[in-house]
Amino acid sequence: MEKKQVLKALAALAQASRLQVFRSLVVAGPSGATPGALSDELNLPNATLSFHLKELANAGLIHQERVGRNLIYRVEFAQMNRVMGYLSKNCCEGRAQCIDTADTAFKCEGA
Repeated sequence: MEKKQVLKALAALAQASRLQVFRSLVVAGPSGATPGALSDELNLPNATLSFHLKELANAGLIHQERVGRNLIYRVEFAQMNRVMGYLSKNCCEGRAQCIDTADTAFKCEGA
């Protein structure tokens, strides 16, 4: 993974509401969530939620899928794992305790 992609992902997560949206989608797992469900859960206005979803999607952290008349948003777990892997590999400077922990702790494939 390139540094530019990691920076884009981290920048997208560096905002309280966006981090909350991302966390809710991680908890939702592979089934994802509709904007309406997220708006109700997080008490965010639709326009605000839409902006945050767009930013997370532009960073490659989530994707949307149309199912009938609904949009379903899901986390890109592979991308999340790549970001975590990059941080572990490049920020831990090869320290075994950091990388060993990262190898087991950040393999998220759904909640």
